[in-house]
Amino acid sequence: MTTSSSDKTAIRPGDEPMTDDLLFEDDDDFLVDDTVPEPAAPAKAGGEPGAGGAPTPVLPAAENWVVLVVDDEPEVHAVTSMVLSDIRFKGRSITMLSAHSAAEAREIVAARQDIAVVLLDVVMETDDAGLRLVRDIRETMGNQAVRIILRTGQPGQAPERDVILAYDINDYKAKTELTSQKLFTTLVAALRSYEDILALEVSRLGLRKIIDASASLFRLRSMSLFASGVLTQLSAVLGTPVSGIVCAQRGRPGARGDDAQRIFILAGAGTFEGVDEATLEDFADASVVEAVNAAMTAREHRYGHDHMVLYIRTPNAREAVAYLRTGRTLTPLDQQLVEVFIGKVSVGFDNIHLYEQLKRAHQATVVALADLAEHKDTDTGEHVLRVERMTEAVARALRDAGHYTDQIDDLFLEQVGMASILHDVGKVSVPDAILQKPAKLDPDEWSVMQTHAANGGMILERAAKLVEGSSYLSMGAEIAAGHHERWDGGGYPARLAGEAIPLAARIVAVVDVFDALTSERPYKKPWPREQALDYLREQSGKQFDPNVVDAFLAVLAAGDAAG
Repeated sequence: MTTSSSDKTAIRPGDEPMTDDLLFEDDDDFLVDDTVPEPAAPAKAGGEPGAGGAPTPVLPAAENWVVLVVDDEPEVHAVTSMVLSDIRFKGRSITMLSAHSAAEAREIVAARQDIAVVLLDVVMETDDAGLRLVRDIRETMGNQAVRIILRTGQPGQAPERDVILAYDINDYKAKTELTSQKLFTTLVAALRSYEDILALEVSRLGLRKIIDASASLFRLRSMSLFASGVLTQLSAVLGTPVSGIVCAQRGRPGARGDDAQRIFILAGAGTFEGVDEATLEDFADASVVEAVNAAMTAREHRYGHDHMVLYIRTPNAREAVAYLRTGRTLTPLDQQLVEVFIGKVSVGFDNIHLYEQLKRAHQATVVALADLAEHKDTDTGEHVLRVERMTEAVARALRDAGHYTDQIDDLFLEQVGMASILHDVGKVSVPDAILQKPAKLDPDEWSVMQTHAANGGMILERAAKLVEGSSYLSMGAEIAAGHHERWDGGGYPARLAGEAIPLAARIVAVVDVFDALTSERPYKKPWPREQALDYLREQSGKQFDPNVVDAFLAVLAAGDAAG
């Protein structure tokens, strides 16, 4: 390209080419002493958008430092390449990229995330091409990490004081003052600064991931899901594949004797998928067993060349261990981040434990109330367990089919099966003579029998008021009161119709009738299965919600297909 006489001295025919003596005075060969212990490299930043939407620069741990030389003088590239070829810093050599114009440099910087330093000429296509490029890199591309060293052959075109104040550059050198030694010193200082900035950015992103991960984890309600989430989020913080057993702990709810001292696996992922609830002593991978036992015994974190084992002690002195295959040796920064993460989520194990204790207390209440009905009706015990299992399955089938997704959330699925056990709790108010009568009920007896729905709803509604929010009791009240309502409005006790009947009650209505029809009772023999199914199909849209009937039939068909 042509250069104007105002910007620099052009190379004219007959001139001697630029030499090392002109641009750099000869010094000794420079090499950072590789015998000095080398700090671990920062982990990859993960491509998170930085200021201005630009990707965060990434420094691959095993690759060279990338330096971009931007100058329209070929000799500058040649001499700079010669000097850079001898430089090593932190065990890495220099990979030099060349751009002969600001426009070419702009494309290179926009396309790459790993450029550590730009050695930039000021005057190229225009008198201020280099300065415009600085503004593009910092403001348009939003790249604040790359170190920019301005080199100029005509300092008068860009006075140092003015440029340092007006432009976000990191150093300013006249080409005539840059010896090999000075270039080496300037470049190493820039690389060290770049590495520090990158480490801070990696740390910032890691801490933000920890905060986000903690918030999502604390929304989980089961120990198994929480443990699995810990593994997933640890992998996200480190940028590694998810593979490990998440949280092995001593004992488990209700454990007695030897079981109270065994280590149970709460969750597994990756190559360890499906090992939940197994004991560690039965685990197939001996190296993992040994690593987990060692961390649990020593009560400390352990880091290997391709894995880590984190010892977790909660504020309430519960213990857990998380084993994760990392596939690489973790840097000190990696270790600091995972230890901050574990410290932040350790309280979650206590919270989940307390939640599960509360959940078991609710379940115990439900079972106790169901036992009252069982005492009155000898078949109720097995009947309610069958209703519980099928109710859960039908609710999931409805959601999978896209029905009532605004109502069937995770909490609904968690509660509906247990709540269904309470559907006939109102039978405690019905005399035994009516419940156990081996013949058809007369009209007066039938009127008494029908009161069990409203009575059950009232009993559970009063109990539910003692518990804040949705619970097994509140959903059980809806089911008890509503499972004898009809889709066409002809049921009891309130003659509700269609979707005015609570969804949980509509599900139990189908499940309860099918199980009652196919079971033996004091007053009847069981119906054949196909006859009972024909009844459900015939009553779809009359007695029953058609969507629920379809989901029920699909669950039965899937069970038949499975064996």
